[in-house]
Parts: sequence; structure tokens; C-alpha cells
Amino acid sequence: MQEYVLKSDDFLVSQTDEKGVILFANDDFCKVAGYTLNELIGKPHSIVRHRDMPHAAFKDLWDTVKKGKVWNGYVKNSMKNGGFYWVYATVYPLNDETTHKKTYMSCRRKPSKQEIADVQQLYKKLQ
Repeated sequence: MQEYVLKSDDFLVSQTDEKGVILFANDDFCKVAGYTLNELIGKPHSIVRHRDMPHAAFKDLWDTVKKGKVWNGYVKNSMKNGGFYWVYATVYPLNDETTHKKTYMSCRRKPSKQEIADVQQLYKKLQ
């Protein structure tokens, strides 16, 4: 499985509804994940979830954002071609002023090699 290392100026953005269904994805997210925008819209964000990610990480994410708080953390994601990539993610809970529905915006950047090494050790303990 081939790792894709984000470039320092890659900035991946996506927005989901309250069930995690993708409403928006920017060009960097599509490029890195290997999907077209049309392939992502309407799909669960878990389409890029890597099997190495501990369930506890996503439970913490959802528990946090459903309380209206911002979540930060490291995520290993899968690519369409079978590869993977690491991101440092910040997930913001939003209230859509038009529809009055909750949505979630995730902004992701390149983590350092040390950050990845540290979180890999932590995630091994959580699995």
C-alpha cells in the first residue's frame, strides 16, 4: 500500500451533513483521495476511512462536534487507488442559516513525520 505524503500547501476541505454524508469537497481533497467531486458528493465521508483508524478516534470526533465543539486530531485516510495519507484535521460544527440543519466542515493539512509517528503509537494502543 503506497503512502501519499501531502505537500506543505495541500489544504483539504470537505463538508458533511449531520449523518456524515459529503456535501462539498475542494479540489485538494478530490486530488489526494483520488475521487472526482461527483464520486464524493452524496457518499458517506467514511468512503476515505482507513481500516487502521481506531473506532475510538471517530467516536471522540462525533461526540465532540455533536456538542457544538471543534475537534482536532490526526487521521489516516484511504485513497481510491488503495494508498493512504495522513492529515491533521480540524472539524467545525456549523448551523446552516438557510436550512437550519447542522453541518460539519473539516479542514485538513499535512502533519509532520514526528506527529504521525507519535499518533501511530497511540492508535496502536487504542485498537
